[in-house]
Amino acid sequence: MKETNSALGKLIASMVIFGTVGVFHRWIPLPSAAVAAARGLAGAAFLLALTAVRREKLSGGLIRRNLALLLCSGAAMGANWIALFEAYRCTTVAAATLCYYMAPVLVILASPLILGEKLTARKGLCALAALAGMVFVSGVAEGGLGGTRGALLGLLAAALYAAVVLMNKRMQPMPATDRSVIQLLTAGIVVLPYALLSGDGGAEPLTARTVLLLATVCVVHTGLAYALYFGSVDHLPAHTLALLSYVDPVVAVLLSALLLHERLTVFTVLGAVLILGAAVMCELPEGRKAKE
Repeated sequence: MKETNSALGKLIASMVIFGTVGVFHRWIPLPSAAVAAARGLAGAAFLLALTAVRREKLSGGLIRRNLALLLCSGAAMGANWIALFEAYRCTTVAAATLCYYMAPVLVILASPLILGEKLTARKGLCALAALAGMVFVSGVAEGGLGGTRGALLGLLAAALYAAVVLMNKRMQPMPATDRSVIQLLTAGIVVLPYALLSGDGGAEPLTARTVLLLATVCVVHTGLAYALYFGSVDHLPAHTLALLSYVDPVVAVLLSALLLHERLTVFTVLGAVLILGAAVMCELPEGRKAKE
């Protein structure tokens, strides 16, 4: 019981930290690609240092067997971060985060084609509800298109993250830390040339505040948050991990209102209920599994 409670505490802490990344990114006056590259490289370095402190070793054999999928999923992860960070700039943190949480629904829709899993009626209805929620969150339902670009970028980030999830499902079993070290490192290496070549004339000069915020996103929101998350996954059932992951968007929506003073309209709240409700329902077991 003590071990389970500790794992729950680590999982909730990691989700709360993940939920604050949008607010911190809004305060960093740097291009999204630069933040994504720094996050990937620093996150990988943090996890490697953690394994060294614990006197653990990465499994070279498992990494080699999964290398192609690891590299592809890491590249998708880097592109996912750029899309999400750009979504934060183009719309509210709340709207971008909620559109990003279309990812579980996209996984459900793609699973029959890629993994051969059955698409049930309930999951189909959940997908429709989530799509309706995205329409509300994007602002289209209010007759405006101001946040549509940000919503589409959030949806692109969701699609890229769904691709990462599906590729992870196709891998041979391997420790989560090993997988994430390679994925984070690949994400940082893939995004770095783009960050250096694209540039951004609107970016402000580096200040002590910017460096501190960037270091926080790299060390706390990536390294520490992943370490807490991986410290919980082996001690909790899959449905607990899935359902508590929605602490992240709830925190993001609340902080966007409290700290960034973003307006939460009736349509945003309705969209949040539809998207998060549909995603949670997708994670719950059905039929015989629910009774076992």
